[in-house]
Amino acid sequence: MAKNKTNLTPTALNKKTLWQRLKEERYLQIMAWIGLLWMVVFNYAPMYGIIIAFKKNYRITTPLFSWAFLKSDWAASGGFQHFINFFKDEEFVNIMANTIGIGLLKLLICFPIPIAFAILLNEVHNARFKKAIQTISYLPHFLSWVVLGGILTTWLDESGLINQLLTGAGVLDKPIAFLAYPKYFWGIVVLSDLWKEMGWSAIIYLAAISGIDQEMYEAAEVDGASRLRQIFSITLPSIKGTIIIMFILAVGQLLNSNFDQIFVLWNPLNSERSNVIDIYTFTTAMRSMRYSYASAIGLFKSVVATGLLVIANQVTKKVNDTSLF
Repeated sequence: MAKNKTNLTPTALNKKTLWQRLKEERYLQIMAWIGLLWMVVFNYAPMYGIIIAFKKNYRITTPLFSWAFLKSDWAASGGFQHFINFFKDEEFVNIMANTIGIGLLKLLICFPIPIAFAILLNEVHNARFKKAIQTISYLPHFLSWVVLGGILTTWLDESGLINQLLTGAGVLDKPIAFLAYPKYFWGIVVLSDLWKEMGWSAIIYLAAISGIDQEMYEAAEVDGASRLRQIFSITLPSIKGTIIIMFILAVGQLLNSNFDQIFVLWNPLNSERSNVIDIYTFTTAMRSMRYSYASAIGLFKSVVATGLLVIANQVTKKVNDTSLF
């Protein structure tokens, strides 16, 4: 028996162990493979369509997996003509300024406030009041931007709720149609996004805070540390990893201005500040059925977003030794 065991090679033993594990974890493996299959079908297989961005003029009636599509003419300049046209477009600078401006404001305002909200909510000891605040705060997340856009459009009208409150408080002398003025658009977008997503974004930080060892707070109280001191010395350092991971993901979404939100608030009067990449792709490319041009813009946005994600990941990895990959 012992002699037979020693004759087994390490590879055979490893294979036997692997198959044993697969058999023991067969139900978990089935769930994992279903998730992997879903990812391949809906996330990776559609990447074949990237070829459209390098074609001269793709028509929607041409099947992607046909020989006619593969042998159709490529765009000029080695297939990069659509990218060059986008960079040369007279609206390019304004589009990028609006996209990056809104993205940075959301990153600077909408990212840290949910963290602060989660910490403050964690300090509430009345369970009933805490649950009520939490429910009210994340309820807007479940409403679509079509619904919220209609509400905001009504509120921001000259006869809307916002004007009534501001004129009643003496802040404004006369009502203002806020969505008709480009200078107000960025603020409206950022604040409405904060209103919709603050409570929902705080959930992950509340979950991280709930995992902190309570004995650390008890020891801090014995040492005479105040609640504010405990937040900065225990709570924030304990959830630092979660904050960094969420920050990396937020940087990767810097160019994602949320098409649904801006589309319902956009109008020709505020287009000077509302014309972001997603809106430009829809209005200029898609309505004109320039699918190759639209695909090139979308690919450009994805490549830049991937680059930002990698840069943010490497920076946080070197500074805090925490990274997404």
